[in-house]
Amino acid sequence: MNLLVVLAHPQPGSFSHAIADAVCGAARKNGHSVTLHDLYAERFDPCLPAAEIPDGSPLPDAVRKHCAELQQADGIVIVHPNWWGQPPAILKGWVDRVIRPGIAYRFGEGDAGEGVPVGLLKAKAAVVFNTSNTPAAREQAVFGDPLETLWKNCVFGLCGVRAFERRMFSVVITGTPEERRAWLAEVAALTGRTFPANAA
Repeated sequence: MNLLVVLAHPQPGSFSHAIADAVCGAARKNGHSVTLHDLYAERFDPCLPAAEIPDGSPLPDAVRKHCAELQQADGIVIVHPNWWGQPPAILKGWVDRVIRPGIAYRFGEGDAGEGVPVGLLKAKAAVVFNTSNTPAAREQAVFGDPLETLWKNCVFGLCGVRAFERRMFSVVITGTPEERRAWLAEVAALTGRTFPANAA
């Protein structure tokens, strides 16, 4: 199985980085091939130029590489902090430039883009891991957890990835070493269950 892991956190050594390391370790332990993209370390350009918007547009080499890896992925894992109920801008830009028509979805013949697209991704499952400094009860009561809708429905559901799980870890800023170890064990366990050793 080819697993694509996309990490978006600007601070090396962050808990998001530890999550990504745990994901990669669990996946490799199960015999999977892992491609990890640390978007900040790679200085991924999140700005979508107008020339890239149409389906079939020529793409820069880096974006084309990301698109090919997305198409080849049997599983996808996204790791990012919850900032204002949204992903960091660099990850939103990755979605804009990489999860694109002709790669992740298409519209039917004669559809100018106003209809319901058909998902093209072959990935069987996607997992999103988030970190937050908002207690879970407040997140639900006040904000309604917009990241769940974004990733489950607006991104992966639209692109044909039906098996989806998401886990938010909070409150990270006050998390004890024991809590963080337990959270990382949960990351490894969820990764192992979602992408088992016998998955092709």
